[in-house]
Amino acid sequence: MPLPQERLVGIGYSVPFLDRFQADTERTFAFMPAGQGAVNWPVGSLSSTALIFDEELPLPDSSIDRVLMVHSLEFAESPRETLKELWRVLAPGGRLVIVVPNRRGVWARMEHTPFGSGRPYSRGQLTHLLRETNFTPGATAEALFFPPSKLRAVLRLRRGFERIGRTLWPAFSGVIIVEAQKRLYQGLPVAVRASRRVFVPVLAPHGVPTTRSR
Repeated sequence: MPLPQERLVGIGYSVPFLDRFQADTERTFAFMPAGQGAVNWPVGSLSSTALIFDEELPLPDSSIDRVLMVHSLEFAESPRETLKELWRVLAPGGRLVIVVPNRRGVWARMEHTPFGSGRPYSRGQLTHLLRETNFTPGATAEALFFPPSKLRAVLRLRRGFERIGRTLWPAFSGVIIVEAQKRLYQGLPVAVRASRRVFVPVLAPHGVPTTRSR
């Protein structure tokens, strides 16, 4: 999927995908939620990483063409507010791609998997949430059909599981992928709100101690 001269933001665990698209975009940013932590990206170049709160993105209105949100929405404190913020920063016609754990899938039910924490979604729940925040859901897909296992015998069969799973049990995939477009004909109400975050400097200024001369 080429992204010629688009402004792309990845949120969450999106770096492996951003590596593939960065060369075609006008600019690409890797936004990492505070609860996740941040790493420098891209490696060996000037950093395009930012540590963010997903409800208060450091971007002006309508400044981004596409957002790729990978395993971030399930950890959002308020998913509705997060999607409203993404709506704000997306340009007219901008697109949002979301990857979340499938509520029906086995991966979301196992604590030792990467998807065993956070809130999984069904396709219907995700579609309803997108429409509620003025996005028009579009193409959907499923992935990760093989069972969560560390056994080499199972891992060697993962390609076969993927092919069979798409045909026989698509509803029980590990993840759901949904693409949505920013809807313009019904605006979101704009409300002035104070930030709920409390920012505390790491090093608070205390001044230089003075000594009295005797």
